[in-house]
Amino acid sequence: MISDNSELVKELFKLQDNGGFRDLQIRTIPNIDPDSIIGVRTPDLRSLARKCLPDCVSDLPHRYFEENQIHAFIISSAKDFVTCISEVEKFLPYVDNWATCDQMNPKVFAKHRKELLKHVNKWIKSKDTYTVRFAIKMLMDHFLEEGFDDKYPKMVASVRSDEYYVQMMAAWYFATALAKQYDAVIPYLDEHRLDSAVHKKTVRKAIESFRVSDEHKMYLRSL
Repeated sequence: MISDNSELVKELFKLQDNGGFRDLQIRTIPNIDPDSIIGVRTPDLRSLARKCLPDCVSDLPHRYFEENQIHAFIISSAKDFVTCISEVEKFLPYVDNWATCDQMNPKVFAKHRKELLKHVNKWIKSKDTYTVRFAIKMLMDHFLEEGFDDKYPKMVASVRSDEYYVQMMAAWYFATALAKQYDAVIPYLDEHRLDSAVHKKTVRKAIESFRVSDEHKMYLRSL
């Protein structure tokens, strides 16, 4: 087992893909320092995360993007809700890119939606881009089917941000909601309740989605 940060970094460099993958990641995640990207493929990161003890990512902030990814995978595998939410709270202020934010998907949250919602209500009001993005993602992942309530899309619609990565997640949320709760969320587009940028991005994403019916896509094009 890998027990400390120095061991982890050594293993990451051993797994570095020198075939152009690093350059691709630099282009895909343009808002972080290119020198922080080693260039390790996600399956290798997941495999490595299973060999890491939680203490090996306890020191924050991390130097490398891949350390953040490993940290997200370790948090996502936590089986105890209290422990998991505590680790999420510690880590969120250091999340600095969409990929790490979106990789964090603790399965234990599905069994504790009521408790999770208390934290989502706090995160969505944050001034931090990726804390807000994570809050919206949790609403998309856990509150669009069982127990759906109109107060959840209202929470997302209330977010006003010039940050591209917040806008894109809000659009992703509403495009997914159109596939799962069409009648409940179409008024947000009909009545232009969304920020203009989010409205446009939502329509585009929904039209591109295979989960939205052709009939609904035809109507969305008119918007």
